Amino acid sequence: MSIAGYVDYKRREFCKDIKCPVQIDLDSNEQGTVEYERIRDICKKDCRYTTYRFHHWLIGKGYEIVKPRTENR
Repeated sequence: MSIAGYVDYKRREFCKDIKCPVQIDLDSNEQGTVEYERIRDICKKDCRYTTYRFHHWLIGKGYEIVKPRTENR
């Protein structure tokens, strides 16, 4: 759900911006092929980058992480 006046993070934007070698390999293969899925599995299970680096990249790019307020809080 988008927030008015804000831009949502696009899938793999971080990976493409930092020129992740796994992302470069992924982009060089056709989506849905066996090789594409093999490389994609690396991203899912063995990412080379930490959440710390991703989080700080988000901050540096001006992204804000938001969560809806719940009734209990």
